[in-house]
Amino acid sequence: MIQEFGYDDDVDGDLRSGIEAATGTDLVDEDYDDVTDGAVIWFRDDDGDLTDFLVDAMTVLDDNGPIWVLTPKAGRAGHVSHSDIEEAATTSGLHAMSTFSIAADWSATRLGTRGRGK
Repeated sequence: MIQEFGYDDDVDGDLRSGIEAATGTDLVDEDYDDVTDGAVIWFRDDDGDLTDFLVDAMTVLDDNGPIWVLTPKAGRAGHVSHSDIEEAATTSGLHAMSTFSIAADWSATRLGTRGRGK
């Protein structure tokens, strides 16, 4: 199960459908309270505190499950800078791994847990 946060009428429907096709299950909403395999967070600059979204996503996330933060691309309304994503990730005990274009209007940043030295 992939949990989705920040759904609104501006999300990319084709991307959502692609995630559901790849996982073979429907996305579950932010009220879902069972264990999930990953999380997708649609986040815009006026959505509040990204750290809060990340903490909520980690609450039911299986160990080492990925969190993807989807933000409007640069130059589009609601754009969030990569440094803001990195700051929220660090505050949440995560780190930003990679960012790339994922849809016409959206960029994706994969977050992961900080590795423990062995």
